[in-house]
Amino acid sequence: MQKGIIVGVNINNEEDFEESMIELKNLCFACDIEVVGEMEQNSKQVNPTYYIGSGKVSELANVIESLEADIVIFNNELSASQLRNIEKILKCIIIDRTTLILEIFAQRAKTREAKLQVEVARLKYLLPRLIGSNLNLGRQSGGVGTKNKGVGETKLELDRRRIEDKIAVLNKELETLKYQRSTQRNKRKKSSIPNVALVGYTNAGKSSVMNTMVDRFKENEDKKVFEKNMLFATLETSVRSIKLEDNKRFLLSDTVGFVSDLPHDLVKAFRSTLEEVCEADLLIHVVDVSNPNYENHIDVTNETLKQIGAEGIPMIYAYNKVDLIDLYGQCDKGVYISAKCNIGIDELIESICKKVFKDYIKCKMLIPYNKGDIVSYLNMNASVTNIDYEAEGSLLTIECSKEDYYRYSQYIVNI
Repeated sequence: MQKGIIVGVNINNEEDFEESMIELKNLCFACDIEVVGEMEQNSKQVNPTYYIGSGKVSELANVIESLEADIVIFNNELSASQLRNIEKILKCIIIDRTTLILEIFAQRAKTREAKLQVEVARLKYLLPRLIGSNLNLGRQSGGVGTKNKGVGETKLELDRRRIEDKIAVLNKELETLKYQRSTQRNKRKKSSIPNVALVGYTNAGKSSVMNTMVDRFKENEDKKVFEKNMLFATLETSVRSIKLEDNKRFLLSDTVGFVSDLPHDLVKAFRSTLEEVCEADLLIHVVDVSNPNYENHIDVTNETLKQIGAEGIPMIYAYNKVDLIDLYGQCDKGVYISAKCNIGIDELIESICKKVFKDYIKCKMLIPYNKGDIVSYLNMNASVTNIDYEAEGSLLTIECSKEDYYRYSQYIVNI
């Protein structure tokens, strides 16, 4: 494990500065970096040359030597010139918050789509930082097949062109995967099954909520999603079909968590994955209510939802981890739960049902005996509360979706 020192500038006594530094430390842990030191500076603005003052840079160099640190992580995004100037003095690995998040995403990405999305974001981040990344910028390239502007093209320009070409190729492959994902979503839409998406700040417990639901209604370990007490444990969107005891069914999606100062290009890169959120009928906003800064986390999540075009979708707040602070019950906006301790899950399911099944219709259908396939379908997809066997067929007392009500309206009877 690498030893790291985190560095931050508190501009005009920001209220959430301390939380931001704690979060940076947690991001380091998620990236297998042991934080052995921390340096903070109060200032009216970030130093344009070194990010921190020149005196602090010298002090930092001594701290790196005494603690035998391998890497320094800055809490804000560094410009190309700041990066170059700091590296010259400190002579060790220098990264910023954005690079750290990109590295975590790169380590956790499992699917082809997630890997492509992370690579696009990384290349876009690298593009404006090519200046000074190679001391020999005067080398020239020429000849057939180099796709350059002629003999006078510098190596810097050629590197930039290669990155732009690679981004274009990756984006093309992502468009193909996006189309496939869109096709899958359209198929699910045609099934008329409501789509419920879990959203929230990273490590709020979204995956734990999903696994608790899967445990309760599927009893299948294979359907569980990966969960761990660390930032960005989940990167891929997982969708599970949850079938309730009364045969009502909804799709539950677990999505990537949000974080303050999430790189803009990373949000854009994961837009196709996050479209699962935009297409949802209901959002479950999972909040780690045991975190003292949970209100800020709510604001960050809501702002990110706004960025991806998901504002306006009905939302239930699930205030998670109440076992750590002794809260229980329902509130105006949502439900207090503990996914780990199975507290409040019944109330959460009840709240979901009220939102997504409000258009369900109670009725009676008389199905002829030669239409056994319809009876089987309704037994699987509707809430059948009673069956009577009449001379003309099976009389079902049911609660079904509006789509099924109109699909089988010819069998409806008024009794």
